[in-house]
Amino acid sequence: MARRALILIEGNTHGTGLQYVQAAERLGLHPITLSTDPAQYDYLAAEGIETVRVDTGNLDALIHECSRLRATYDIAGITSAREAVYATVGKICRNLDLPGPNPASIERCCDKFTQRELLAQAGVPIPSYRLAANAAQVERSAAEIGLPVVLKPAVGNGSMGVRLCDNADELVEHTTYLLGGKHIWRSSPRILVEEFAQGPFYEAETMGNEVIGISAAEFGPPPHFVFRQSIFPALLTDDEHERIADVALSCLQALGLDWGPTNIELRWTKRGPVVIEVNPRLASGTYPRRFQLAYGIDPVTEHIKLVIGAHCDLRRRYSRVAAARFLLPDCDGTLDWIRGDNRAAAVSGVAEVKLHAEPKTPIVRKGDYRDCIAHVIAASPSFAQTKAILQRAVDLISWSITPFPILR
Repeated sequence: MARRALILIEGNTHGTGLQYVQAAERLGLHPITLSTDPAQYDYLAAEGIETVRVDTGNLDALIHECSRLRATYDIAGITSAREAVYATVGKICRNLDLPGPNPASIERCCDKFTQRELLAQAGVPIPSYRLAANAAQVERSAAEIGLPVVLKPAVGNGSMGVRLCDNADELVEHTTYLLGGKHIWRSSPRILVEEFAQGPFYEAETMGNEVIGISAAEFGPPPHFVFRQSIFPALLTDDEHERIADVALSCLQALGLDWGPTNIELRWTKRGPVVIEVNPRLASGTYPRRFQLAYGIDPVTEHIKLVIGAHCDLRRRYSRVAAARFLLPDCDGTLDWIRGDNRAAAVSGVAEVKLHAEPKTPIVRKGDYRDCIAHVIAASPSFAQTKAILQRAVDLISWSITPFPILR
């Protein structure tokens, strides 16, 4: 009998790629990663994972490779931890008659302007927005909406290229950055100019047509939107939880996202919950670990179960509060040292401490998820206790950065 395999299109260097590999093995599956450059994912070699080098931007090549693997393995399912290739995953699944997301829905959702149009047509509360292709259109759009505004690439993720602009000078500066060749575009340059919705930030996580959890998050200092802390579940009243869940489900209906995981970002404004963004994938980074600590459910495993056509079990085993703190540098320069992670990990209630930067490496802040140099995860039975544990652990971690010399 052929061995059952799970094919993963590309990987992920920020936690979830390894988690998909490990969850597949726990389910008795043989994970195989197809990637344009498998060497970029350190965990593949470390875990001894089978890899195939193939151009993942070429759908025909991927379908050919998956069909070739079918001659050796029983392909139980195909998926990915990367949003950029998730629509491609859907197309391969349809070609091979396997469970998967609707590729057309994923593509529409990944274009933030198209996403806004569909949400607006469905009456989902969203910020005012315009689409711009040049500096003049950006300036006109900002004038129509009113400063401050948020500028972001129409296609992208991880907050890359996203910035709050409070005044005309910042608007010109960031427009020049986005259109001047410094930002790497995944498609033709198009900028979304968006009203800055102000209020507490929340993320609703869904699986299929069910809201499985809501977290609260805080950002580091503006003008960028880099996560500083996230707590799961959010401390909400029943009414607040219901209103956020209702808006989240309205997003799924408007965008045709009724299969698999979705991450929905919102702010609670004077109007109530307003949708900032819908991400047609499982939330990455520390989210799966925190979800498991809070409810005893591994969302990566449950997603894979959907992928292979098995029953997805989202029943909560218990209820705790899990939080993550993301440590961010306050200047650019060379990281001299970072220490205290072992002491932080020894604090009762701390579930994970991970350093993302090594001494003697350059630190160049980009204003997105890549700025994080370490994270700490803690869990306990209560909101207040978890926050206290987290702070106690974070206070034990310190570092030194020598600023780059100023060139004259």
